[in-house]
Amino acid sequence: MQKIRAAVIGVGYLGRFHAQKYAQAQGCELIAVADSRAEACEPLAAELKTRATTDYRSLLGKVDAVSVATPTPAHFGIARDFLEAGAHVLVEKPITDTPAQARELIALAARLGRVLQVGHLERFNAAILAAEPHLNSPRFVECHRLAPYRERGTDVNVVLDLMIHDIDIVQTIVGAPITSIDAIGTPVFSEGIDIANARIRFASGCVANATASRVSLKTERKMRIFEDDAYLSLDL
Repeated sequence: MQKIRAAVIGVGYLGRFHAQKYAQAQGCELIAVADSRAEACEPLAAELKTRATTDYRSLLGKVDAVSVATPTPAHFGIARDFLEAGAHVLVEKPITDTPAQARELIALAARLGRVLQVGHLERFNAAILAAEPHLNSPRFVECHRLAPYRERGTDVNVVLDLMIHDIDIVQTIVGAPITSIDAIGTPVFSEGIDIANARIRFASGCVANATASRVSLKTERKMRIFEDDAYLSLDL
């Protein structure tokens, strides 16, 4: 069987994991790792016995699949270039800076028949997978996703950095359209919003209350789901 030729663009904290998984996967060949910083990609390439490049464009047309794990502002242009070059694309969350850019990528992938997937890995969290068979009609969902402050991830606000996971999970388990959102947030250490709360109402009558903070003293990831005849508490 012909191996899938893969590459990783952006090999910071998350990109390293992508590269390691490709290197270990059967049926896959890690063609290269790319990063604008040679000091980031060259040691990783040596470790994984692959090629390093500081210009991702040198890989266009040479890979079947690519992970985009750069800072968010670069996602759109890189993902678009690889889709147009015929590659399938896994892009880290958040997909892009703006909804308009996201819609453009989705339309482009559909037109070209390419797979475009966003790295919402929390949807596959073992606790979520274990809870899903027991869920019928959530009435109220409470989410807390708290973390100490780190520079990593501050290119976007806390909603796109942390709360995005809970928004994705809640939409998946509720399975109904959103009818309204009330939200508030404030910066603390960064220029963007560092702590936020959102109340999301669904057409099914379910209400979700989500709190996300990247300025907390400790890490906490909890979700509580209330149904008419059940209560589930998840430690994520």
